[in-house]
Amino acid sequence: MEGCAITRLVPPDYRGTVEALRRRHGPTMLDGHSEPFDTLIATILSQRTRDETTDRVFAALKRRWPDAPSLADADVDEVDSVIHSIGFHRQKARGVVAAARALMERHGGRVPSTKEELMALPMVGPKTAGCVLVYAFAEASAIPVDTHVHRISNRLGWVRTRTPEATELELERRLPRELWLDLNSLLVDHGKRVCLPRNPRCGECPVRQRCRRVGVGARAGGR
Repeated sequence: MEGCAITRLVPPDYRGTVEALRRRHGPTMLDGHSEPFDTLIATILSQRTRDETTDRVFAALKRRWPDAPSLADADVDEVDSVIHSIGFHRQKARGVVAAARALMERHGGRVPSTKEELMALPMVGPKTAGCVLVYAFAEASAIPVDTHVHRISNRLGWVRTRTPEATELELERRLPRELWLDLNSLLVDHGKRVCLPRNPRCGECPVRQRCRRVGVGARAGGR
């Protein structure tokens, strides 16, 4: 069976896997760098939220408060009324206003470009900081890890971790830095199209010969 030989592939072929995903999924989100402020606020809103909902709510928020000065002066209740359709809307309304105020007070309204300074902002953890560094600054100084990256990294056999935070540390320790920049975009895209949480489409997978299929049944996705 296809899965039997795959499990014997050691060590993981990081570079070959990333190149195969690039060929399959094409240009990544890095091809059009986002404004740092937009990336920061959109990523805060995206926490535990589907992308399509985030995009719609962020667009509505940006129409009212397009930059750090305007959002810093916003009333939290008004922000909440605009983003109320998103999950955890009250927490996020307080968070984005607090983040904008922190930017004005500490950085003159500009988004900082270091992980340490970003993580000192309200509502910013490792994933959000990593997304800002990668997508706004094109800095290969972090690997943002969400549920897709965490799941696929374990499924490939690259790591054996229980949390996204642990996965981030292991990936940054193991992968060559030149592979960091578009890894999040590639694995998120792959996780949405092919390597689904349930019933992954292994028969369509461009990296199936490099995948150890950890936790995946033998019949998943066909041959």
